[in-house]
Amino acid sequence: MPLDPQAAQNATSAVPGIPRDADGPVFREPWEAQAFAMAVALHARGLFTWPEWAATLADEIKRAQAAGDADTGETYYRHWLATLERLIAEKGVTTFETLHRYRDAWDHAADRTPHGSPIVLKPEDFAS
Repeated sequence: MPLDPQAAQNATSAVPGIPRDADGPVFREPWEAQAFAMAVALHARGLFTWPEWAATLADEIKRAQAAGDADTGETYYRHWLATLERLIAEKGVTTFETLHRYRDAWDHAADRTPHGSPIVLKPEDFAS
């Protein structure tokens, strides 16, 4: 399902700091656009408000800066992803444990996948 341009515009208006140009948000990597689209879709479903998102994102950025993030702008969507994960766990959509389980499984699958091939998760990727 393509991202609603009006929803993307609403997000860029409501959340300060989103990297953008005259046409709207800009992304350096495809995963950044996907994370943005997931947040817009979850907002549209009523999981959170944009002020709630902005406050949580600001908190994630402050945490990262306290841990040494130079805040050059290159890590903005890493903070965005951390905010997405935090809110869906806090709202009970999933748990932090499940998020970590899938992150570890993804790492296992990526490790065995030849460069340039699609990554496919298999049941054994979820073994500890």
